Amino acid sequence: MSFKHRRSCQLDQVRFIFWELLKILGVLFISLLAVKGIAGLKAATDNRLASRLARAKGWLYALVLALAVFGAWNFGYDIAAEVYYRAGLNDAQNSRPEKSYLNALRAVQLRPGILPYWQALESAKFRLGQCASVVDDGPAMQHVARRDLDESDSYRVAACLYILGRYDEALRITEGLIRQNRVYLPPSILEGHVLMAQGKYGEAQQAFKSVLNVLPTDQAAVEGLAHAYFLEGNRQQALKVLEDASRLPFPVEAQKRFKALKGLYGE
Repeated sequence: MSFKHRRSCQLDQVRFIFWELLKILGVLFISLLAVKGIAGLKAATDNRLASRLARAKGWLYALVLALAVFGAWNFGYDIAAEVYYRAGLNDAQNSRPEKSYLNALRAVQLRPGILPYWQALESAKFRLGQCASVVDDGPAMQHVARRDLDESDSYRVAACLYILGRYDEALRITEGLIRQNRVYLPPSILEGHVLMAQGKYGEAQQAFKSVLNVLPTDQAAVEGLAHAYFLEGNRQQALKVLEDASRLPFPVEAQKRFKALKGLYGE
């Protein structure tokens, strides 16, 4: 992470804590005003009424104190959850998945009704290979979001279903994502891999081709298409896909990968 981006994240965290502290001070100020108002209640001349008023004041003081403590405690939890969340994001950006997971988990535990905290937690789980847990958390995320999961969250669940071998469930999600947004290419690539796993090589090839029709320099789609032909037993076509791709402006590392695959498929 660049110094500029890290500096921006730190400033965002400082701003958040500052505003939360202002909320706490506001609660305390209102509580002090309430105490002053209670103290200003005039005592009655009748002894019985004076005794009742004194007891009422005591209860009011206790209520105001309880509300002040609860308000400060509640805002304190908000601050703590946000600090854990932002620390988890920083850990993720610096390739510390275990720490990212622990921080995101703590944020969710403190404030389970905040969707970005859940998203950070599921991303950390995915990086750690906790696919069953990601799938299990899907309904909880939908409940928090009060709607269907967005594209990236749905894609992550579909990818986990694929890894777990639950291919039909994965396809239901990828098909829905493709219908909603054909420009969002990852679901089509994932669908190609799911179809290959099911032995549907022709359909897998069509999925990868649909990606390459939009973005001819998508490395994952090129490799997927070549592999689908290879698994089908069509080595010549697999080599042709890689040869055609090598003429396109792919990065050097991608070109090296294509060359290695041509050696593998040509054996």
